[in-house]
Amino acid sequence: MGILDRFKNKAVTITNYKLITQSGSGFFNYDGKLYQSDIVRACIRPKAQAVGKIIGKHIREDPAGLKINPEPYIKFLLEEPNPYMTGQMLHEKMTIQLMLNNNAFAHIQRDENGYPVAIYPIPANSVEAIQDENFNLYLKFQMANGRSYTFKYSDIIHLRRDFNSNDIFGDNPATALTQLMEIVTTTDQGIINAIKNSNVIKWLLKFHTTLKPEDIKKQTKQFVDDFLKIEDATDGSSAGAAATDAKFDAQQVTPNDYVPNASLVDKTIDRIYNFFNTNKNIIQSSFNEDGWISYYEAEIEPVVMQLSGEYTRKIFSRRERGFGNKIVFESTNLSFASMQTKLGLVQFVDRGIMNPNEVREILNLAPIAEGDVYVRRLDTRPTTE
Repeated sequence: MGILDRFKNKAVTITNYKLITQSGSGFFNYDGKLYQSDIVRACIRPKAQAVGKIIGKHIREDPAGLKINPEPYIKFLLEEPNPYMTGQMLHEKMTIQLMLNNNAFAHIQRDENGYPVAIYPIPANSVEAIQDENFNLYLKFQMANGRSYTFKYSDIIHLRRDFNSNDIFGDNPATALTQLMEIVTTTDQGIINAIKNSNVIKWLLKFHTTLKPEDIKKQTKQFVDDFLKIEDATDGSSAGAAATDAKFDAQQVTPNDYVPNASLVDKTIDRIYNFFNTNKNIIQSSFNEDGWISYYEAEIEPVVMQLSGEYTRKIFSRRERGFGNKIVFESTNLSFASMQTKLGLVQFVDRGIMNPNEVREILNLAPIAEGDVYVRRLDTRPTTE
């Protein structure tokens, strides 16, 4: 029995959600090619790469104390969720799907004893929420190859964004983005047409007598050589004046070279940036420390919290969570901090807030032996002592 053949359909459909895929023919529509836009991809890439840097840990906090990664199989699952990708790649892929569809899905594959052994992302075209007679929730995914698969919702890691009108899925961004992407497309086409029009016919010669085709070509070439190749003229014809005899009339053709206003283009792009809650500095990696921290808290941290909650409640049962088991994803927003800020973390070490290896990681230094031990200055001991 394979990963995609574990569940059978026996239920009543309650909700259908159409996902944005690359199968459409338009620049952007309900099934359009949103990810092919350089603007959209630039907006998504910094967030996906930042979420990919998070590090997952299995935490067990019980009366015996706090333990980190007590179960090796959970540790390996977080590091290598499936044979085809690392945890970093899985989270980047899910973040891209989340930004494109306001929904992202991954399936937890379990062994015969119910223990998780792999996590696979689900790149589906559409998804249906299904409920059986016992009110158990399933998700039915329609894939690009036409096949459909149904999984228990309890085995699905489901990330959501703009979670508003639907009870299960985040609202699709297609409605809000369609008009903006059409403006961008029209603008790009206008610029392309303006460039093409700059190379169209600029002069029309009207001959007064009927000529053979070869004579027309000869006279036209002679006109071009005499009057249009100004850079080669050595006889004074570059003064901007030209003369013709009575054989033909020369009429200049002015193309309609419409070039969109640059400020209007910038405003449209800014609206797309606003939709994805980003800005030019983040996209071009020219942000400062405060700019990155603001972006991290607004965009990265909510996804990290969602991942922690979904992994915890989908990997562990309630009984296991009752014994203090949970999955925590850690990501530092100090990676781009100034050196002055990083050096200021030293005082966190002698107060027991951070250990030496955590500070060395922020400084891009390798861990040291016994660097995971928390230390405190003698004058910062607990007041009870």
